[in-house]
Amino acid sequence: MENKLTKKYGIFTAICMVVGIVIGSGIFFKAQDVLKETAGDALMGVLAWLIGGAIMAVLAVSFGIMATKYENVGGIVDYAESTCGSGYAYFFSWFISVIYYPAMTSVLSWVSARYTIEAINGISGSSINPVYSTECIVLAALYLISIYFMNSIAPKLAGKFQVSTTVIKFIPIIVIAIGGTVYGLITGVLTENFRYVSEQAGEIFVGSGNDAIKVGTGNLFAAVCCTVFAYEGWIIATSINAEIKNAKRNLPIALFLGAAIIVGAYVLYYVGIIGLKEIGVLGESGTAEAFKVFGTVGAAIVNFLIVVSCLGTLNGLMLGCTRGFYAMAVRGEGISPKTLVQVDSKTNGPNNSAALALFICMLWLAYFVSAQDFGPGSLNLFGEYGFDSSELPVVTVYPLYVPILALFMIKAKDLHPVKRFVFPSLAIAGAIFVVVASVIRHKMDNVWYLILFAIICGIGGLFYRGKRGVAIADKIAGILSRKK
Repeated sequence: MENKLTKKYGIFTAICMVVGIVIGSGIFFKAQDVLKETAGDALMGVLAWLIGGAIMAVLAVSFGIMATKYENVGGIVDYAESTCGSGYAYFFSWFISVIYYPAMTSVLSWVSARYTIEAINGISGSSINPVYSTECIVLAALYLISIYFMNSIAPKLAGKFQVSTTVIKFIPIIVIAIGGTVYGLITGVLTENFRYVSEQAGEIFVGSGNDAIKVGTGNLFAAVCCTVFAYEGWIIATSINAEIKNAKRNLPIALFLGAAIIVGAYVLYYVGIIGLKEIGVLGESGTAEAFKVFGTVGAAIVNFLIVVSCLGTLNGLMLGCTRGFYAMAVRGEGISPKTLVQVDSKTNGPNNSAALALFICMLWLAYFVSAQDFGPGSLNLFGEYGFDSSELPVVTVYPLYVPILALFMIKAKDLHPVKRFVFPSLAIAGAIFVVVASVIRHKMDNVWYLILFAIICGIGGLFYRGKRGVAIADKIAGILSRKK
């Protein structure tokens, strides 16, 4: 075993990693939620995608600037350590390794399975529940295991798979964006939908009483919160900065260009969806209803292409998962660092770290399928104490960015004021916006998930090996060895 990752990814692969990780299920999965939250206001929906994209872009540029100064093996963890210190970096790393990465990865495996079942139903005429069924759960677990083995045993193949799926995943986006727009203009559906405002739409006012001014319908903040999940994942590309050739130059370029490509693709896709069906028809199964325009076979083909897209994102997320515990281990921290720091001499991958990550992903998958209320037949074991593990772990990471960005502005005295102050300030404002949007969307009347996250991070404290003392884990190990 060796303990060092080599430079093996070029700038094109890095761009594909950014685009491939982000574009996958989110745009297909959350487009219908944006429609619902905006109460059918097409312009507001487009605005929500633009705002969400702008937040992602300024964050990507800000962390891209950090990438020109800090380069090690942990990406965002390096930035946290350089700005906020080793203690903050450790707990940030623990959060994204145990909660953020695996929660998102598990949801992506379920989404991949869901669209697979929908495609099979369309071709075979079967009626398997694509949202919650034994077939869907088993297939989600198989997807997780398969992608894990590809990243662990054949990382170069995983990189090629990432590039190829990034290209393939643009096919359904382009088909919907162009086909939906042209179809909508010819039939008049697109024009009518942009004029449509639901009678049930809520109204947003600025001010109160007679001085109140109506500024829109629906809920823009909640809609932006929906887009956050769709845009999330770009930061995972920073976890392979130690494996990117000339990372200080190529990673910022990859983050910027990747963000621009993603925003353009999402907005065009959303407009295309609006052009395929009347707003009133696009309900809970919005995308499924829209795809029916292409006929049974055409809809099935689109669904299979979406599956490939989702698997590409799942592959990128799994890559981030496999590096999470390794990033802690190279600092001598976390669970059994001597074991998890090892890199396989043949695959040049952190296989031990990857195996632990797979186990945690499976736990999050079990939670997701048992905690969500999918309707009749779903387990919903936790009732009102369950939470949406597709959005809330993502939202929770945003306030954790704020100290990193703020201290970066204080410490980066050698940078141009635009790089030092403007972009980080915009990024902080974007992070705060996301938190406010989340409070509005999820109401936050049940915040026990924060207690759960705190407990998980508290467990991480047992394995903290900071400079100020010996970890509790070491003390326990010493006691056990003396007993033997």
